[in-house]
Amino acid sequence: MISASDVRKGVTIEMNGQVYQVVDFLHVKPGKGAAFVRVKLKGVQNGSNVETTFNPGDKLPRAQVERREFQYLYSGQGTWTFMNNESYEQIELNAEQIGDAKNYLLENMNVQISEWKGVIIGVDMQNTVELEVVDTEPGFRGDTATGTTKPAKLETGYVVNVPLFINVGDKLKIDTRSGDYLGRA
Repeated sequence: MISASDVRKGVTIEMNGQVYQVVDFLHVKPGKGAAFVRVKLKGVQNGSNVETTFNPGDKLPRAQVERREFQYLYSGQGTWTFMNNESYEQIELNAEQIGDAKNYLLENMNVQISEWKGVIIGVDMQNTVELEVVDTEPGFRGDTATGTTKPAKLETGYVVNVPLFINVGDKLKIDTRSGDYLGRA
């Protein structure tokens, strides 16, 4: 059991016979009345989105999710292949199972794969990854002073907005939770 006041992003709970993953949460303390926790949940089995509120003292049953380390091998024809680092067994995930992680995966990268009752529910990545810029317009001298951005295509095919001084070949730190540029690596 987990207290509603301890709910954070990524936590999985069971509610009404379904398993949900917390996408967003907000502790609200109104001027009148009791405080409450507003939570946005995503259904693991069907992908439905639910928004609900809890009292801070409510106890929620935590889903028994197993996380195992896998190594990303390759992708092709809408599937991504991973290898279990302990048993060397290979699994293939589709775009729905992998989610946004496909934008940041490089070959031989280690990730955590979450599983609930034999069903794969997601890929958990590091908070930041380092990716190389393969295509962007050239930067010019003096471009560092402005706050404008330009699109840059990374080695995984993901396009991110970067400052004007970034050039092809630069290694960048990317936040995997939001997809934003953080800085040069």
